Amino acid sequence: MLERERRGRGPGGPPPAELEPPSPAARAAAAVAIRTATAADLDVVVRLRLALLREHAGNPVYGRLRADAPERARRLFAAQLASTREVTFLAERTSADRTSGRRDDRIVGILRCIESVGSPLLDPERYGYVASVYVVPAARREGVLHLLLDAAVAWCEPRGLDELRLHSAADNDTGNAAWAALGFAVAEHLRVRPVRVPRSDRPPD
Repeated sequence: MLERERRGRGPGGPPPAELEPPSPAARAAAAVAIRTATAADLDVVVRLRLALLREHAGNPVYGRLRADAPERARRLFAAQLASTREVTFLAERTSADRTSGRRDDRIVGILRCIESVGSPLLDPERYGYVASVYVVPAARREGVLHLLLDAAVAWCEPRGLDELRLHSAADNDTGNAAWAALGFAVAEHLRVRPVRVPRSDRPPD
């Protein structure tokens, strides 16, 4: 009995690990490919990054979305996509799991990584800054975030960027738990306090 249990192949015993079927999350992740966004992806980049901001409508910082944010976003994001010091990754359903003929509808996640300069008084001199991370609700808990982060790490390594940093919303318990599980520790807190400014002294938008 001990020998049978040790091998795990006896009658009624569990199958060997290599023969166990993959989990649903593993199957879903296998049906996703990560690629670099280009200028041709501007529409979907704008859509996903604005969806991220709208999801944090109750946040004291991210909830103050301007009425003309879509127009501003197109100009800003187009410049970012053209930059050589940053990259935007997209998670796309592969042909085995395409449920829509539109390519934009197959994009289920986004992550931006920037080569950032640190303080001249501190190490490291440069680091990778992770931003604008969003996975569509229907694709969450399927390993998409892990795949996007792996792509960011692979982009940082040849550039000598040996540290990743990011900001996360304090009121996003699920997101903060995910980042902690991926190895990110809390290093600082951003605090916000309003200042009353007379209307006549306020700068124009």
